[in-house]
Amino acid sequence: MPFLEQDGLRYFVFERFPDSVIHAVFTRRGGVSPAPWASLNVGGTVGDDAERVRENQRRMLAAIGRSGDSVFDAWQVHGVNVFRADAPRPPQMPHPQADILITDRPQVTLLMRFADCVPIFLLDPRRGAIALIHAGWKGTVAGAARLAVQAMRQHYGSVPQDLLAAIGPSIGPDHYEVGPEVVEQVRATFGAQAERVLIARNGHTHFDLWQANRLLLEFAGVGQIEIAGLCTACDLENWYSHRAERGRTGRFGAVFAIK
Repeated sequence: MPFLEQDGLRYFVFERFPDSVIHAVFTRRGGVSPAPWASLNVGGTVGDDAERVRENQRRMLAAIGRSGDSVFDAWQVHGVNVFRADAPRPPQMPHPQADILITDRPQVTLLMRFADCVPIFLLDPRRGAIALIHAGWKGTVAGAARLAVQAMRQHYGSVPQDLLAAIGPSIGPDHYEVGPEVVEQVRATFGAQAERVLIARNGHTHFDLWQANRLLLEFAGVGQIEIAGLCTACDLENWYSHRAERGRTGRFGAVFAIK
């Protein structure tokens, strides 16, 4: 299993990505926050103390050799807005509302926060460009993964067939029961392919976010896709899960940068 440890922190990396990038999906281990955020919480809007959150973020970045002043992060709103990060976000700059961040600048570290939603990484190794995407069910049915591919094509000239994609730890289909309003929107997005991502079980319907985002990437022309297959709700020792912990939890960090 591709986990690494550094200074008491444990994080997941993908096997497909080359050494030309730095990437990690950090587990909840190794931070300073108490329960219910224990312990490496980097979410600033979940009730944890701001100083603890800053220390957790500092530790996380130090573990991968990146500085705090390299970060570009966003106010994630379960949408499909794209923000092109040409420089780190200055402290005085308000967080933009965006769930898709893209950059081709080595001085920028993209950072997003998760607790069941899907972290998606896109790398264009030819053009030295990356994207980091936050996709819950709303972002998935709105096509965030597909729109990220389009954004990389528009801004950097990326060819979808060149892209390497990775789908990180998130809530798995066994734990992700959804209601009829979600089912309706999934069917509208995926059409004849909807049955590949909607799973009927004991009179209930579950949504497979991993396969749904794989399909969206394939629809966009991406063929090289790695799926972590790690369920946040199954493993609360390593991950925060909004659903499994009934909203009283933290956020784990995903980071992506070009060397």
